[in-house]
Amino acid sequence: MPKKINVLNHVLVPQHIVLSREDAIKILKKMGIKKKELPWILASDPAARAVGAKPGDVIMIIRESPTAGKSITFRYVMPG
Repeated sequence: MPKKINVLNHVLVPQHIVLSREDAIKILKKMGIKKKELPWILASDPAARAVGAKPGDVIMIIRESPTAGKSITFRYVMPG
């Protein structure tokens, strides 16, 4: 049986967090946009699968950078 690998443990994969419905609504309202206006990520993406994201969810992605510090982005999970 093949070993399962958690892609989130890889140094090049940023932190992915599935937001609660309430948190997503708050953030989208603050940004003045709708879910579908966010960049998309497929539900089949290895990182999205690793955090248990379902179509319709919003994922917060936190990237660490030696030059930019911390960068936070959001993605809308699409079927696929």
